Amino acid sequence: MTPLDPMFYLVAVPAVIFAGISKAGFGSGAAFVAAAILAIVVDPGFALGVMLPLLMLIDVASLRPYWRKWDGPSAKGLIIGAVPGVAIGALVYSVVNADSFRLLIGIICLAFVVYQWARAADVLKIPNFAFSRGWAWVAGSVAGFTSFVSHAGGPPVAVFTLGMGMDKTRYQATSVIVFWAINLMKFIPYGFLGIFTAQTLLADLILAPAALLGAWIGVRAHHYVSERLFFGITYVALTLTGLRLIWLALS
Repeated sequence: MTPLDPMFYLVAVPAVIFAGISKAGFGSGAAFVAAAILAIVVDPGFALGVMLPLLMLIDVASLRPYWRKWDGPSAKGLIIGAVPGVAIGALVYSVVNADSFRLLIGIICLAFVVYQWARAADVLKIPNFAFSRGWAWVAGSVAGFTSFVSHAGGPPVAVFTLGMGMDKTRYQATSVIVFWAINLMKFIPYGFLGIFTAQTLLADLILAPAALLGAWIGVRAHHYVSERLFFGITYVALTLTGLRLIWLALS
């Protein structure tokens, strides 16, 4: 399946719109579902290469509504910590094959759902804590790695920021600025690793309007749409996607 195949866009367009809504309106934690879904129908590297410029476009579209509403020390610590995480992610990507990446992305999908269920059911309780630069660096490193290999850096950032008791808008704004920086960090290594190709760039040009539409919807949905409904749909999609990726990788 290629960017010239109409079937690709039957999958890609709704996935990209969903990523825009998630990233611009509900924190970036679940936005990686788009890359995971694409990894079912195309090579995982191709999926990552298509999604990064689109996620960066969503970042730019999301910055203005949340400008300076983030928590400065947390954002700075997470961004600094992400640097070694991105470097490790680049090293891992250079030595593993496509099926290994499908397996890794599938596991991350299921782990994300289990983590969110454990929080909702009070099985996993994250007590509020004061800002810690060291923990910000740790969370940023994990986010940098998982973001590089699957665009799934949201959970470690969420654990850190929500653990500080941030309100929804401050959490969202902090996530936006942190992943704007992390995605910029990933861009050059992606280029050197050959993740970007003429085909991924063609797909990006065609899918850019879908990304902007999703971001526009997300900013507005942030104040009006139930997070419970949105994430309920997301978790079902991630569970099915994760199981399918693991099946493809192992078979």
